[in-house]
Amino acid sequence: MKFKLDENFGTRTQDIFTASGHDVHTVFDEGLQGASDPSLYEICCHEQRCLVTLDLDFSDVVRFPPEACGGIVVIRSSQNPSLMLLESLVRTLLQALSTQSLTGRLWIVEPGRIRLHQARN
Repeated sequence: MKFKLDENFGTRTQDIFTASGHDVHTVFDEGLQGASDPSLYEICCHEQRCLVTLDLDFSDVVRFPPEACGGIVVIRSSQNPSLMLLESLVRTLLQALSTQSLTGRLWIVEPGRIRLHQARN
């Protein structure tokens, strides 16, 4: 699957996705740090990449409809999550991909659960 990691994620997280066989680009590698949310969303839509972010603004499905892009994952945790917690949540996400499709959907990954949003037809 094709992912774009927001600027909150570093190379260790990128390596976790890559080790699982995914095609991963990062905001940092592409020089998109500080890009507006709508700009980043449009880039992900154009590339058909799933955005992985800590930014709760992307959970607004009216403003950022996940079905228009490869999907959106919001990693949600405490105010200042540890690297270990973030990596654990990413691994939870990747494990869930073996049984669920993320394409065109919003997933909110939290400690102990993943909330799935699917567009209504």
